[in-house]
Amino acid sequence: MIIYTSETIKSELSHLKDWYFENNSIVKNFKFNSFSQALGFIIQVGLAAEKRNHHPELLNNYDKVSIRLTTHDAKGVTNKDLDLAKAIDVIA
Repeated sequence: MIIYTSETIKSELSHLKDWYFENNSIVKNFKFNSFSQALGFIIQVGLAAEKRNHHPELLNNYDKVSIRLTTHDAKGVTNKDLDLAKAIDVIA
């Protein structure tokens, strides 16, 4: 597992749309047309996360979803987080 420095994270995030570094995590906010669309997205993210055995923090408020990724046992952002972020962007 590779643990990234804040400089490396910011560089890696330049390849991802709308993800940002905050509080030792990478975060992205999504907005959908309805609660049903947001919930469907959460389910797809959950399946992708389960496949990778890496689980995000998810917050849903009606048509909005916020995702925070960090590797808790590494106490920072790792390649596991960036891999899941890339998969999430494909889903969205």
